Amino acid sequence: MNFSFGTGHASAAKADVLVLPLFDTDLTEKKNPPSAWVKSDKKMRGLLAKLAQQEGFKGKADQSCVIQTHGKLGVGRVILLGLGTRAKFNAEVLRMAIGRGIKAANKLKSKTAVIQVPGVRELDASLQAVVEGALLGTYRYDKWRTTNKDEKASARVEKVQLLLPDGVKKDKSMDGTAALARTIAEAANFARDLVNEPAGTMTPTILAEQAKAMAKEAGLGLHVFDRKKIAELNMGLFLGVARGSVEEPKLIHLSYTPDDPVAAKRAPIALVGKAITFDSGGLSLKPSDGMLDMKTDMAGSAAVLGAMRVIAKLKPPFPVHGFMGACENMPSGNAYRLGDVLVSRLGKTVEITNTDAEGRLVLGDVLTYANELKPAAIIDLATLTGACIVALGPWVAGAFGDDDQLMWNVLESARSAGEDIWRLPMTDTLKDVLKSDVADMKNAGDRMGGSITAAHFLKEFVGETPWVHLDIAGPSNVNKEKGYMAKGATGFAVRTLVEFIRRRTAELNAAADEAIDTSDAE
Repeated sequence: MNFSFGTGHASAAKADVLVLPLFDTDLTEKKNPPSAWVKSDKKMRGLLAKLAQQEGFKGKADQSCVIQTHGKLGVGRVILLGLGTRAKFNAEVLRMAIGRGIKAANKLKSKTAVIQVPGVRELDASLQAVVEGALLGTYRYDKWRTTNKDEKASARVEKVQLLLPDGVKKDKSMDGTAALARTIAEAANFARDLVNEPAGTMTPTILAEQAKAMAKEAGLGLHVFDRKKIAELNMGLFLGVARGSVEEPKLIHLSYTPDDPVAAKRAPIALVGKAITFDSGGLSLKPSDGMLDMKTDMAGSAAVLGAMRVIAKLKPPFPVHGFMGACENMPSGNAYRLGDVLVSRLGKTVEITNTDAEGRLVLGDVLTYANELKPAAIIDLATLTGACIVALGPWVAGAFGDDDQLMWNVLESARSAGEDIWRLPMTDTLKDVLKSDVADMKNAGDRMGGSITAAHFLKEFVGETPWVHLDIAGPSNVNKEKGYMAKGATGFAVRTLVEFIRRRTAELNAAADEAIDTSDAE
């Protein structure tokens, strides 16, 4: 999909479709109605407003309406998209709306589209949202389809012109905004592909191969460790989970290091992703319904891979490392058992009370390994608990951690990126349920507060390092379409991680500029 910028009136647009986002007051505004709506309706002799009314389109959020122009405009159809109220508008509302619009355009087999960018204060954020929404909305996972695949692939919008608001002139910086948006959206779609792939063709070995190919393309450092090396690293928790599967475990370590020697010595940021490529529950076997989507239990690692792909292009002035402990959790004669005691790399011993609480075990060893780099901060991402979905629903991720500054930075990054993350408490009283009579701790506690006790378990392996745990079990995979989301993997948290790195980069650059100014003044 190619993007360009244009100026002028939407009523003069020439393409297969005109995509027109509207607020709920735009259709009834008398003092200063949007010219794109007014002039397009005038050129259609009032038919646009009349048909919108007949279809019940009122500009409400999530509303869409396709109207045939009957040759009265230079486009075959107008796609109206509701943005809701101006008071609740943000870039994510626009991103979702554009995703709906592009899906509608694809169903119409349109090749070209003109999208009117709404006149709002934060133009750069809107331009980024439009490009991201279009690319995310076009995503389709059809690798394994054999019928109508070519027909559906060809029925996609190829050229998009972003029509700038009245009075806004084209600027070279807009190309940079569009390029960044494309990079982020393509990385999120890359993560979606990894998660949507069946577990039989996304084994730990294949995931490592995907990481290798991406690292080579992006110019990242990469180390992949096999079972023997993992054993040498004394990762007893990781190996315990991997023991039941014939698939070999892989410890994947991606690294970005700045070219500048001073920047390269700064404390790094560590991103850790859960990479259970299939989770049967082990001997604590899941029911069939609960196991069906467990190919998605590596969504945390996919988010880290997607984010590292963008970070390589952003070139932040500090190192960034991505870690993934990839394995399957399977039942077999060699599987780890209930009541077993496993020894972690940190030396802590863990009594196994539920083999379906395996993700935290692998993460425990990988977090320990990441922490040995003495990072400035660790962020881990994991489809860790169903309890988090019960608490927050399927669209919201839970955030845990006791470093308020890091937590604020992550939450603000998520808000800016348009991903919904909510902080949950790490109540100290719930920590007691992890006490064991035979080891240092148990790997699972009671059902109540399950996402909190899981976070407490992980906390044991990061010590005093600033750390945030994101439980993305809900929003990493959805069972219905919404906006730019299709059924299946969402690529959740790629945008948040990228925004976090961008903000940290801006802060360090601002501090460096201030130091130079102070030095000059002296």
